[in-house]
Amino acid sequence: MVAFGKRLKETQIQEWQGYYINYKLMKKKVKNYVQQIEVSEQSREYVLMDFSRILDKQIEKIVLFLLEQQGELASRLFILGQEHDVLVQQQDGSKLSELQQSYRDVGRELLQLLFFVEMNAIGVRKILKKFDKRCGYEFTNYYVKTRANHPYSQLRQIFKHVGVSAVVGTISRNLADLQDNKGNYTSIYDHPGLPLQDPIIGSINQAVDRLTNSTDFLHYLGKHALILPEELPTLSEDHAANERYHLMSLLLNLANAFLYMVNTYIIVPTADDYSMSLGAAATLCGAVIGSMAVAQVFSSVYFSAWSNKSYMKPLLFSSIVLLVGNTLYALAYDFNSIYLLLVGRLFCGLGSARAVNRRYITDCVPLHLRMKASAGFVSASALGMACGPAVACLLQTNFKFLNITFNQDTLPGWIMALAWFIYLLCVWTTFREPPMEEIEDILLPKSNSVSGKIETGFVQKGITQPLLLSEEETKQAEDEDQDCDNSEESAEEIQKPVTSIVSAYKLLTPSVKVQLLIYFMLKYAMEILLAESSVVTTYYFIWSTSNVAVFLAGLGLTVLPVNIIVGSYLSNIFEERQVLLASEILVCLGIVLSFHVVIPYSVPQYVCSALITFVAAEVLEGVNLNLLSRAMSSRLSKGTYNGGLLSTEAGTLARVFADSTITLAGYWGMSRLLNVTLLPSLFICIFSIIATCFTYNSMY
Repeated sequence: MVAFGKRLKETQIQEWQGYYINYKLMKKKVKNYVQQIEVSEQSREYVLMDFSRILDKQIEKIVLFLLEQQGELASRLFILGQEHDVLVQQQDGSKLSELQQSYRDVGRELLQLLFFVEMNAIGVRKILKKFDKRCGYEFTNYYVKTRANHPYSQLRQIFKHVGVSAVVGTISRNLADLQDNKGNYTSIYDHPGLPLQDPIIGSINQAVDRLTNSTDFLHYLGKHALILPEELPTLSEDHAANERYHLMSLLLNLANAFLYMVNTYIIVPTADDYSMSLGAAATLCGAVIGSMAVAQVFSSVYFSAWSNKSYMKPLLFSSIVLLVGNTLYALAYDFNSIYLLLVGRLFCGLGSARAVNRRYITDCVPLHLRMKASAGFVSASALGMACGPAVACLLQTNFKFLNITFNQDTLPGWIMALAWFIYLLCVWTTFREPPMEEIEDILLPKSNSVSGKIETGFVQKGITQPLLLSEEETKQAEDEDQDCDNSEESAEEIQKPVTSIVSAYKLLTPSVKVQLLIYFMLKYAMEILLAESSVVTTYYFIWSTSNVAVFLAGLGLTVLPVNIIVGSYLSNIFEERQVLLASEILVCLGIVLSFHVVIPYSVPQYVCSALITFVAAEVLEGVNLNLLSRAMSSRLSKGTYNGGLLSTEAGTLARVFADSTITLAGYWGMSRLLNVTLLPSLFICIFSIIATCFTYNSMY
């Protein structure tokens, strides 16, 4: 649950307490209905109508209060507009700065109002869930269906946001006019593509999107990077990001993500041939591919820690290690050493700087560009995944130069070594190390006249309870609700990043743990499919390396189109939880169709089952990470042990186990390899579906 509450004033919470949904009353009514049903078999129609009437009154109270508060904000903006006209004539820089801050204060109060709406929406959702659970009626479906589209429905009024849009438009235009404080004003109407750099506008838009569950492809794709933003960055933080921002450095950072994914998948079509040429079994390709993932488990941690102090040095070190690793990988052929081959891939894994890539975007990209940069990171990774096998398809040659062999097995190593050498030179000459020192909060408002004391105690899960109930009632509610979170953090702890994997794990709620399990499952299934593709297709269909490379490149090219469809359409039509569960079922179906039983194994069966598994896993990954980006604790947005690192470790461990499965399955022979490797995928997938069903309602 996103922590808008940390911006609420304690005094305002008390003032608005009477306008929140009366959670205690609603719970009491549900309890009475249950008793009446048990004693007198109260009619279903009466219960539905009576509870609907009470809930309608509660929502009407919220809507009328919302309109009243919007009117007060509009009045304040009208007065500020009059002051604006006078001060523009006077050209008083100090007073213009104060006026700019006053507009930001109105924006903060609007954000608090949106938080008020969100808290009540959570309260309504909880009471609907409790009613369905205790009374056994599908009241939620009835209530939402009858109220969602009716023209006089108060439930609809909450999500129209007409008044909110007007207030945001006024604040945006005036902040744009006052942006330079020097009279150099820029109209947002003359330059609609010009981004406003004030973080308060971005936070308000995010709050509105959360309430409407609306999304677009850019935001949907950007959240796949699991770069968790703070809910309302301070002006000093955004100023620091502007000072650190350097376009060429950002492009080099994204190039690192692209090259690493190319490096990961360029050897997949030829790994089995390379292993056999060195006298090993074809199934050793699992160990060859997986050794990179093994090293990445450790490299992700130390690169994440290193990024606390520098960005350029980790990227340089990553390039050098990958240069050495690919060179060793290529030389293993002439040295006829399978151990050198594995060591080369281990070095490649030790050069994984994806934690640095994420951290650079979080710390050095301004707020208005951060989502685009995050989407660029995901797109670069997806493009690298498709380009790796495609490049391998072009390396079908065989010659010697200075007694060094260049063929389809070694050329991927040499090509990537050259690419990392060029990249190393580019980073050394072009990358600009951003200043790492902290910038003082000189731009933060000093006055408490409007903003007041900021309360930070409502950040984690339990966020609704202090607002809806008293402290004793909260404890009683937590005893009755199994899905309530029983752990709360102090305000001081909420401000600090976690200091260990164990601390990070303790912050994970049951639903987040299930989502990480889903991420593990889909990465496991995808790695089994991709890593053993060359072995399976060679054994069953006698495919050449070029055929395998084209097949894998085709799968990789589906990533962005699938995300466009889901991000732009499906996520706005269906609940993300529904898409999540449906995608898991499709992954399971794809795995089942992949088994070789009774009938001869055919190319259409393999291609269709692989396509279903891969595309469904891609949809599942996108929706799952989108949910994770909302559900993870705000404390996991910074520091070494952040949300991105946790997801990376989960996915990397899945790849390690999958590649190990392929290698171990080789002992049962090639005829059993396919089914033996698919069985663990099927069991993990079924288990994740069961876990999802148990936590379905608690997912955001």
